[in-house]
Amino acid sequence: MTVKAETFGRAVMARLARAGMWTSMGLLALMAGLIITQVVARNFFDKGLPWADELARFSSVSLVFLTIPLLALRRDMVSVTMLPDMVGPNLRRWMHLIGELALLAFAIALLFGFSAYLPRAGKFSTPAMGMPNWIFYGPALIGTLVLTAAALLRIFETLTNTPPLDAEDTLK
Repeated sequence: MTVKAETFGRAVMARLARAGMWTSMGLLALMAGLIITQVVARNFFDKGLPWADELARFSSVSLVFLTIPLLALRRDMVSVTMLPDMVGPNLRRWMHLIGELALLAFAIALLFGFSAYLPRAGKFSTPAMGMPNWIFYGPALIGTLVLTAAALLRIFETLTNTPPLDAEDTLK
């Protein structure tokens, strides 16, 4: 049985996107629980919990970066489609390709930013929990790496005129 590289790549990206989505859902539940805990602690016990704020911030940043690759693979990110909808299919493909290349450039620039920032910041810990910064920003780095791979897959799909993954492909 032969597996096409295209099918294998899409399957791997769908699994990575699904893992990011489920992790993000857990982080969202954690963040909601932390906010409720913080409100109860302040209102009923007159006690602030700085670690809860910090962990909620970690959850928030992580869930955003881990969910973006899923949205990119589905092409569900915010977009203005009025102009592409008015032009022919060939020009629309070129417009999509330019957008995909811009997404790839953004992801690569973000990775360069991480490479400059994390070696210095990773030596320090967060103030309330003492979590090393490389762990705090690790999910953002992982999400950016997956976004880079998703952008490369989307460029390949645009060049080969392959439709994007749909919601069912990423939820199986």
